Amino acid sequence: MLRETADRLAPLFPDKRLWVVTNDQQAAGVQRELPRVPRKQILAEPVGRNTAAAIGLAAIHLVQEHGDALMAVLPADHHIADATQYRKVVRAAMKIASSPGNLVVLGIPPSHPETGFGYIERAEVTARFDGVPAYTVRRFAEKPNAARAKRYVASGRYFWNAGMFFWRVSTFLECLRKYLPKTWHALGELQQFIGTPGYARALRRIYPRLENISVDYAIMEPATRSRAAHRKSEKHETERVFVLPAKIGWSDIGSWDAVHELLARKQGENVSVGDSFALDATGNFLWSRKKFVAAIGVRDLVVVETDDALLICRRERAQDVGKVVKWLEENRRRDLL
Repeated sequence: MLRETADRLAPLFPDKRLWVVTNDQQAAGVQRELPRVPRKQILAEPVGRNTAAAIGLAAIHLVQEHGDALMAVLPADHHIADATQYRKVVRAAMKIASSPGNLVVLGIPPSHPETGFGYIERAEVTARFDGVPAYTVRRFAEKPNAARAKRYVASGRYFWNAGMFFWRVSTFLECLRKYLPKTWHALGELQQFIGTPGYARALRRIYPRLENISVDYAIMEPATRSRAAHRKSEKHETERVFVLPAKIGWSDIGSWDAVHELLARKQGENVSVGDSFALDATGNFLWSRKKFVAAIGVRDLVVVETDDALLICRRERAQDVGKVVKWLEENRRRDLL
């Protein structure tokens, strides 16, 4: 998927313009998968500090290398079926983001009331680029319950938040200074060591001090609230937040249900990884590489078997696997994490 992400972007961004933020354990693997990306552009976090810190790390390197660069933040674990349309939307997003103060996010038109994604509520259309409309963002909404998700989808005003962002480096760093000052100060300290022999040591010392928060909560939500407050008080607006609809055959492969949707060739098909038999059973996802699975009279189930655990749930509840992980963490079941 990492290679697919780079290949998908190749007509827009040459390898020398790609920067990858990963961790110490995966840095060597990233280099193997993307050998034409300069080694210095693979940035390894010593500890995980969520997306605001990861993007900030990339931003301070970009400003050192390229000045006030135009920055696209694109997760490397998404499936996108329509790469041509995707690149068209990305080009439009880059045009809008080229203006200082603009924050741009891609929104996925929802295909169903999903409870595992955050949502973006759009306001009015403000511009069109190559036929792609740009809406101002009214607000970012947290992951909803099922009833609220149904209302969001029925309204036609909401998109899924796919975590794809565009802005100038100066715009992002100014937002960090404004909304996440501790992280901004720490990154500023780290920036002084870039390109010096002391960088690796400084990274290990400073990076753990960065706040552990997503860029959505840290930057996008407060910027949208700040814009609304300025509008009401007729004050000068410092940031402008836009969402571009991206109907691109997107999936984040973030649940077993998403894997089923990607692999099923038709509605109601059983998908099996391993030896299996289904009788009067439809829409099931069966994953067992070592054991034969027989499914009788069941529908829309996820069954995943590994050496030390067995998951059974309805596909519509696949996002709740995260709650199982939380329970395991709380009960210190490190053997299963």
